Amino acid sequence: MQNDLPAPRIPVATYRVQFNRHFKFSDAGEIIPFLSDLGISDLYASPYLMAKEGSLHGYDIVNPLELNPELGSEEEYTELIKEMKKHGMGQILDIVPNHMCITSAMNTWWMDVLENGESSVYAPFFDINWQPVKKELRHKVLLPILGDQYGKVLENGEIRLFFDEGKFLVGCYDNVLPVEPGTYGMILSHDIDTLKTSLQEDDPHLMEMMSILTALEHLPAHTESDPEKIQERNREKEVIKRRLNDLCKESPEARAFVDKNLSIFNGTKDEPGSFDLLDSLLYAQAYRLSFWRVATEEINYRRFFDINDFAAIRVEEPVVFRDTHGLILELIKKGYVTGLRIDHPDGLYNPLEYFYRLQRDCFTQIRLNRIESARDLVHESVVETAREFPTLFARTDEARPEIGAMFDDILSSNPSYKPFYIVGEKILTRDERMPEEWLIFSTTGYVFLNTLNGIFVRAEHARAFDDIYSRFVKARTPFPDLVYEKKKQIMEVAMSSEINTLGHYLSILSEEDRHTRDFTLNSLISVIIEVIACFPVYRTYITPCGVSERDRHYIDIAVSRAKRRNPALSSSIFDFLADILLQRYGDSMKDADKKKRLDFAMRFQQMTGPIMAKGMEDTVFYIYNRLVSLNEVGGSPDRFGSSLETFHGKNIERIKFWPHALVATSTHDTKRSEDVRARINILSEIPDEWRKCLSLWSKLNRKKKPVIDGREVPDRNEEYLLYQTLVGVWPLERIDDTGYTAFRQRIKDYMLKAVREAKINSSWINPDALYEDGLMHFVETVLTDEPGNEFLKDLKRLHLKIAQYGMFTSLSQVLLKITSPGVPDFYQGTELWDFSLVDPDNRRPVDYGVRTEALKEIKRLENEIGPLRLCRELLNHRENGRIKLYLTYRALNHRRSMRDLFEKGEYLPLDVIEGREEHVCAFARRGGNAVGITVVPRFLTGLLSGREAFPLGRGVWQESTIVLPFEEEGTGYRNIFTGETITTVSIKGAVALLLADVFRHFPVAFLERVD
Repeated sequence: MQNDLPAPRIPVATYRVQFNRHFKFSDAGEIIPFLSDLGISDLYASPYLMAKEGSLHGYDIVNPLELNPELGSEEEYTELIKEMKKHGMGQILDIVPNHMCITSAMNTWWMDVLENGESSVYAPFFDINWQPVKKELRHKVLLPILGDQYGKVLENGEIRLFFDEGKFLVGCYDNVLPVEPGTYGMILSHDIDTLKTSLQEDDPHLMEMMSILTALEHLPAHTESDPEKIQERNREKEVIKRRLNDLCKESPEARAFVDKNLSIFNGTKDEPGSFDLLDSLLYAQAYRLSFWRVATEEINYRRFFDINDFAAIRVEEPVVFRDTHGLILELIKKGYVTGLRIDHPDGLYNPLEYFYRLQRDCFTQIRLNRIESARDLVHESVVETAREFPTLFARTDEARPEIGAMFDDILSSNPSYKPFYIVGEKILTRDERMPEEWLIFSTTGYVFLNTLNGIFVRAEHARAFDDIYSRFVKARTPFPDLVYEKKKQIMEVAMSSEINTLGHYLSILSEEDRHTRDFTLNSLISVIIEVIACFPVYRTYITPCGVSERDRHYIDIAVSRAKRRNPALSSSIFDFLADILLQRYGDSMKDADKKKRLDFAMRFQQMTGPIMAKGMEDTVFYIYNRLVSLNEVGGSPDRFGSSLETFHGKNIERIKFWPHALVATSTHDTKRSEDVRARINILSEIPDEWRKCLSLWSKLNRKKKPVIDGREVPDRNEEYLLYQTLVGVWPLERIDDTGYTAFRQRIKDYMLKAVREAKINSSWINPDALYEDGLMHFVETVLTDEPGNEFLKDLKRLHLKIAQYGMFTSLSQVLLKITSPGVPDFYQGTELWDFSLVDPDNRRPVDYGVRTEALKEIKRLENEIGPLRLCRELLNHRENGRIKLYLTYRALNHRRSMRDLFEKGEYLPLDVIEGREEHVCAFARRGGNAVGITVVPRFLTGLLSGREAFPLGRGVWQESTIVLPFEEEGTGYRNIFTGETITTVSIKGAVALLLADVFRHFPVAFLERVD
């Protein structure tokens, strides 16, 4: 069997779709033929396991063992799978191993925890601190779901007790919470004499009620930890509910008694004392209701980032892994899912172990599928089949350990073996590299995205933009200082509870050593905050196996930077934290103490990633607006562009270490779509014109700014962001009044989100309604499309210029993505021009009817008039986006037909001589006799004069040539877009291609060698 190892299905190209109630399984099935024609090999699906009702993104999972019914039935899902298989397509599924949504009654695991506390069988599933520092929260879960202080909400009658099918429940807004069964007696025993009066002493219904009360008195407590007692509690509480339900159905008197008590407990508004009973009942629960603002300081379950609705799950526990991945693994076994995208692996306790376990189980599922398939064929050749599959006639459960052991044996001799295609949403900073020991195929494409984007930014204009930006906003804050400050802000405001928990944990460790016990709690928390604020990467990956040199380096950097920023704090406290993180132990330290220190280090690691993401991506990226096309996930906005050498170097590194990594230009998480970034990048080429526009626009709009509490709205930084945003997203084609109204609303929604994310003039936690109203008024006023609006007139003038250059830059980006090493990934709708902003703007419905008909028309014209005339037509009507669709279709289908060249071929950067060097990015892919050459233009504002509309022909490219050092003179190369064949020539002793020939009729080129 080991000679026939399962091999991963490597995608040729992926296409991300966002499933929700507006785009279901049946809708996806309808676009499969279109995607296949486009050249897509794998559907890349957003999470579609059962999510909270009405979810638009699928990350708020409430039941990982069921498909989301809002997306369609199992039959419709199966039909989608059949349609994909019919076209030879695979499916990559985005999964969420870090957290679950806890604000839905459909999450039965969480509801069980709320009902039974620590005695719940699901209590170990969630990362809950049942012994927090605040004693009032011990043995409880804090639920920050109230819109105001608890007492006010209670006495307003917004918390209601009710009875349903034998269960008492608490209703609060849209939340329905269980009542701890052990506290049912508080309700049922209240004024019990009333029931005794209405029923005879020997009435069986009264006797049953008294028996139920006795049973409740003997029910094990929700704090019970003894397994037998927990089992007894879970059994008996259900018996009690059934008995109570039957009693209330059979006895009108008993039901009337319960209803009366419910009325009494629910109190009377304006009579505060009437709520005492309900208050006492709520106090006795395994949860504590609180004002949602309390969460930042006191919440005692680990969250996903700072989102109260998402509770972290402990997937590192085998039982949790098994129960959260059951359906996913079954879909893999059936062949329905052929790849996985892992959301936020940095939130995992031990990513290395998680990926190992996931690959091991995927291997097992694939093997089990083979075994079961072979069972269906045993009537043909029992002996041969049994010999090939030793576990063929054993039960499936008996086969699993044997298959798992086989996987471990394979890994021992081939540590890099990966049977299943898995990528992780790992965000890398600057020159950080993926942990090579992870059993995945790399990341979801942000390294490529930022490196690619950087080569379309004029790096030599960095100083000019520093000056333009600082003068306009009247401030100058270095980017590293801003990241440091905002990470601290996140820890002190949004995630202080998690930091306090780490601080108390560290304090306990310090008390165990006489050399460190004098460190105060406040100083320990301060040191944690400072070190995390100075962390240079999202996280480290310390495991029980030790600390890598890479992680040691990052921790040393963070600690040394934190020391320099805080000379008043004792360096010995920093050293104490460093010793724990780096697992430096004294010789006499006991194993139990080492284990506790390791646990702290691993929990510390889980926090650095979310804080980096919230502090930088979700805060600084909305403040540091020098050139916002650089403000992208995984990007470094302070690095103004990147060189061609860096771009080529990253591509060479990828093909060497991660040849099957996703390479993306737009995703569901990007701050702006690829086409918006392409436009904004053009500004980097024209700093003088940009400076003049800003000066004019700010003067024209100054009187339109309202003054709120002495402040002009928006502030200068927000105004600067708005102008860039408008340049980036202004529609290419004229839209009617309805369309313009919708566009203006999109800008308002975006600016509102941007201001709240920046957390300067407003925020999600403390929205400033007056300021936000003023901002909306300003946007509405400056975008009023009327003859007297001089700002809008000049904006349209600049947009007309930038949009033309931006289209050509976008085409260059797409071709580079498709032909670079890695698996090109496309986000829904971006095969035509797409000018989307950050979510939810980028989740707007996609019109696939338009796209399907456009591709059909392109293919028809390709056959009828030929590719050369078609290219001219597409160029002349480039505003409709079909030129981008054509490029994507031709390049992807060529990649599919030559996949060995693109997956295994070497990567050779190519030089341009005889001028125009800075305006071209070119490289060759070579494997065997096959050669493909990618050539794209850039920085077109400095290339095109007023006479040329397109970057085509000798008038633009003159005598510039691409040198092909591996080629012979007279070799033919065919342009896959135009069908033209050009021939290599000898120029000054070098074999080359004239750029005037390469770009004769189309603005980008992929050339394949022909015989």
